[in-house]
Amino acid sequence: MGGSPLRILVVGAGIAGLAVARALRLAGFRPDVTERLPPTERADTGLYLPGNAARALRRLDLDGPLRPLGQVIHRQRFLDASGAPLCEVDLDGLWAGVGECRALPRAELHRVLLTGAGGAVRHGAEVSAVEPRPGGVTVGFTDGTCGDYDLVIGADGPHSAVRTLGALGGPPRPAGQVVYRGIVRGGPRVADWTALLGQRAGFLVVPIGAGRLHCYADEAGTTIPAAPLARLHELFGSYGGPVPEILAALDDVYVEITEEVELGRWYQGRVLLVGDAAHATAPTLSQGAAMALEDAVVLAESLKAAGSVEAALVAYESRRRPRTRWVRDRTRDRNRTRDVPPALRDPLLRGRGGRIFQEHYRLLVDPL
Repeated sequence: MGGSPLRILVVGAGIAGLAVARALRLAGFRPDVTERLPPTERADTGLYLPGNAARALRRLDLDGPLRPLGQVIHRQRFLDASGAPLCEVDLDGLWAGVGECRALPRAELHRVLLTGAGGAVRHGAEVSAVEPRPGGVTVGFTDGTCGDYDLVIGADGPHSAVRTLGALGGPPRPAGQVVYRGIVRGGPRVADWTALLGQRAGFLVVPIGAGRLHCYADEAGTTIPAAPLARLHELFGSYGGPVPEILAALDDVYVEITEEVELGRWYQGRVLLVGDAAHATAPTLSQGAAMALEDAVVLAESLKAAGSVEAALVAYESRRRPRTRWVRDRTRDRNRTRDVPPALRDPLLRGRGGRIFQEHYRLLVDPL
């Protein structure tokens, strides 16, 4: 169906939606893209992209614009709460032949994808109705307008309106962690992806270029604290390594509850879900953006190769489910280690941690 006059609507202009729009345009389609938020309403946070994300960006022909941005990450270091070494992962070896790992501000990746999407985004367009019709879908918006489409793609995140309106599933469920994200400027020098593991809590810092550090911390729980910065100091004030200097330099944090989306199917009729709208997990493996980018590549390939929209959606879901299931299961495996007391966990990680953590990505090294 490549180059066909299919009318396609992509709902959501985050990483997943813009990646899908880019992939579809490369395949000869001309999708419309809508986003309920205004163009400036984005949190100032960082993002770590593993090697499989780099491969997907290469397939989207966006590796060139991304190359000057952020910082390439060569090694993951795991420390205990005092800052003593536990284990390491050689990222260049793990992702050899796949792609380099990179950390950068989320806004910079968003700008690259927005340019790559190649068309105007209709901001402030909130979907209010998704009505199936023979061979297509009628979509209504809260401003009273509507449109007819041959395919509607919900790329609108874990709280997807398309998922609800298209009768594909209900709200996400809590995954069991409160997460804190922020960017530090002028903090300590950190060269590697560095995580300090405590008791049911952890603190991660990653350099994202130009002297900036992306900070990510989490704790077990499902309630957002009233004073997030004070809670961070309470949780991690006794940690070693770079944490004390980072806490002193951190001015603001973005806090949220981790959530999971697990569905029996990702499409119904001509309505399809991609990215976190279909398969959100906790961000433990840093695979949210990578899975969305891979979704985009495979969906465009499926639509271009298939003889019908229906056949394309079947092919797409059958290819993507094994990888997203792997990410979900490995995420849950790693999260369960939070409940292991450090006195038991840390000796295990010092002996076999590097091999254990590498194994979590084994399937993702394979081609899409």
